Amino acid sequence: MNIRKLRSDFPALQKKWNGKFPIYFDNACMTLKPVQVRDAMDEYYNEYPVCGGRSIHKMAKKVDEKVGEAREKMQEFLGASSSDEVVFTRNTTEGLNLVANSLGFDKGDIVLTTDREHNSNLVPWQVQAKRRGIKHVVVHSNPDNTFDLDKFEETLCNNRNVRLVSMVHTANLDGYTIPAQEIIKLSHEHGALVMLDGAQSAPHKPIDVKALDVDFFALSVHKMVGPSGMGVLYGKQELLVELEPFIVGGDTVEDSTYEDAKFLPPPEKFEAGLQNYAGIIGSGAAVDYLADVGLPNIREHEEKLNRIITEGIKDMPGVKIIGPADPALRGGIVSFTVDMPHGDAHDIALVLDETENIEVRSGAFCVHSWFNYRKCDAAVRASLYLYNTEDEARKFIDVIGKTIGLFNP
Repeated sequence: MNIRKLRSDFPALQKKWNGKFPIYFDNACMTLKPVQVRDAMDEYYNEYPVCGGRSIHKMAKKVDEKVGEAREKMQEFLGASSSDEVVFTRNTTEGLNLVANSLGFDKGDIVLTTDREHNSNLVPWQVQAKRRGIKHVVVHSNPDNTFDLDKFEETLCNNRNVRLVSMVHTANLDGYTIPAQEIIKLSHEHGALVMLDGAQSAPHKPIDVKALDVDFFALSVHKMVGPSGMGVLYGKQELLVELEPFIVGGDTVEDSTYEDAKFLPPPEKFEAGLQNYAGIIGSGAAVDYLADVGLPNIREHEEKLNRIITEGIKDMPGVKIIGPADPALRGGIVSFTVDMPHGDAHDIALVLDETENIEVRSGAFCVHSWFNYRKCDAAVRASLYLYNTEDEARKFIDVIGKTIGLFNP
């Protein structure tokens, strides 16, 4: 990849803060936006800023055309069989909650997750346990945070009522990707459906939902150079037809009387009310951008940067990297704790930002359960993307070393 050329597409990288350009290492939270996405959204606001799905005038038809194009682009991006299997949401969280609230659970049904789920794939099952009497079972990882496939299979064999396996595909905690193909195959053999939280996988590696044979797949477009407030839920057509509507009202019904309503087929029955048309169109532009760059290229680039950072910090005093030792198994994420007599992860993040505009995440990354289980307060996370450079990685190493020295005089 021509990183210098790519960086010119991102205006946020060209703005100085306190006289220095930013080093943006918080991509697992949200990626920066290229001008191509902004321009696509501006076209909507400037030329046809009207409502889609309702009116039959020229501007409304243009909106419908652009939304349809974006849906087809997302279909191709995910390898779905039909654009009708693409439901636009606000984010991964909404997609996961849609399934949690709409799938036909019975009391006693079991949902399996990993032990390092984002709150978005943990709390919905806790809520459903209280409301509908389902049982949430956690499959714990190996000591190095890799997936324990034997323990998973044993859990399936010992629990005949597993209705759904809902697991994070690539963890925002450490960047580790579970063996999804094997998990899905085993789950289906035991009669369970599978949903993947793809928030951290879809932006960084090729996804083929048909090859995976996954039943549901949720993602956030704001993590893949797209607009904020946009996500996608993929579902197999026959399953989406069976799901009950989650939020109902305008655009979800074909007809209604004072007594009843006839719902539209998927995906319309899940896209209630006036939609974020600019965001949908911007999502299509984001998919185009990533296709031009090439997801395999992005994955290779991130692993290279991860290896540089890992080699540079792994032997620093008090540093413990979370997850597998091999950087290739952690994609574009380097999360670590630092055992210091003075200061904590938040202090490190503040010093990085204040001194060199290095922007990272500190805390529990919405994976509080993992940290609480291990009685660990917080960590530092550097998450990388297509526009980050080797020079930035080396700068990060240098500043981390100086910062640890600052708190360990």
